[in-house]
Amino acid sequence: MQTECNTDRLGFQPLEKREIVGIFDGGAITSDAGGLLLREVDAKTEIMGRFAECFTDYRDGERIEHSVAELVAQRVYGLALGYEDLNDHDQLRHDPLMAVLAGKDDPTGQDRARERDRGKALAGKSTLNRLELSPSRADENSR
Repeated sequence: MQTECNTDRLGFQPLEKREIVGIFDGGAITSDAGGLLLREVDAKTEIMGRFAECFTDYRDGERIEHSVAELVAQRVYGLALGYEDLNDHDQLRHDPLMAVLAGKDDPTGQDRARERDRGKALAGKSTLNRLELSPSRADENSR
């Protein structure tokens, strides 16, 4: 017996008040949609949040646009989707799907504080590099 599939919409966990829906009409297309399944797992296990709690954030709160949780999620989802190199993130920071995966409220980056960052919802390679290479002995006086 053949299975008859007539679903034209596939619902995922919402992002705050934003509905996340897969619609198969050929609009905005990504090859990384499998990341949404990983996001579903994280919604149940909260592993990204627990992992982010392992970091101590000494950054100046007035200058932060990306939370540690968002940075960790961006990097982990990038790795899971095959983007091993940090330099990949200079392109990925423009990707609305990656922004959804990282938990950004503004997946297009249009509301960023600095005009030069608008249209880039995510952190670039330099910001992620500082997160990864912060020494374990870092404190509030470290960069």
